[in-house]
Amino acid sequence: MDLKRETATDGRFVRQANRFTDLIEEGGPHPPEPGRYQIYASYACPWAQRALIVRELLGLQDVIGVTIVDPIRDERGWRVPGGDPVTGAEFLSELYLATDPGYQGRYTVPCVWDRTAERLVTNDYPQITLTLETAFAPWHAEGAPDLYPAALREEIDALNDTVFHGLNNGVYKAGFATSQEAYDEAVTGVFATLGLLEERLSDGRPYLHGEALTESDVRTYTTLARFDAVYHAHFKCGIRRLVDHPALWAYARRLYAIPAFRDTTDFDHIKRHYYVTQTNINPTGIVPQGPDIDWTAP
Repeated sequence: MDLKRETATDGRFVRQANRFTDLIEEGGPHPPEPGRYQIYASYACPWAQRALIVRELLGLQDVIGVTIVDPIRDERGWRVPGGDPVTGAEFLSELYLATDPGYQGRYTVPCVWDRTAERLVTNDYPQITLTLETAFAPWHAEGAPDLYPAALREEIDALNDTVFHGLNNGVYKAGFATSQEAYDEAVTGVFATLGLLEERLSDGRPYLHGEALTESDVRTYTTLARFDAVYHAHFKCGIRRLVDHPALWAYARRLYAIPAFRDTTDFDHIKRHYYVTQTNINPTGIVPQGPDIDWTAP
């Protein structure tokens, strides 16, 4: 995995900008319509799992299609096992280059293909789940949760920003740092954010914003699900484990008990992707055994 373009001169990891940021919205060139869009995702990727969780929570399985890529990625990018039934592509890179022949960045998931326009609309992972929650509201299943309620959006956005910089992207800044200073700064931020979340949940609230599940819970969960299995050792986030945070660990298991979270959490895909693909920090490609953690414990 070549991250030279995303490594600053001081050793800090600087995530590449999302290349495709068109919106799916009424009145635009990509209006929300059942059957028009296909999400490309990996069970291994925390950014992609968000979209898979939200799609299931909102009951959009028959409205928006999904193609799951292989967890092992090489210089050609993510492989589509058996070829993509929608486009025929064997690698996700084909869709990126079909949309922008000059594209030179990493080929990332999740991304959304417009079958009608025959191009990628977006790989803007923060916006993809918000779009499912808002633009596709007319097709939400009866009784589906309101993950982005208008009355809480300002609070949700603020917490999401904190969680992104300190935790979601923070673990990557620690894992991909190439200087001690950059690593120390990042790992300190990771555990400060975990401490903030632990304190927030210690008052007995079931979810981050109280009694109702929201977008913030989805974004936080996908990092927590990978923490002890990958980030603790592989990304050198070793100060404490998730299971050492009582409130956070109970919260993570509470989310895992919900089918949309559990059914999209594949620890085999997660571990094989990180340890086999990221040879810059694990050159042997050996996938470690463990940790032995019971996510179904009450």
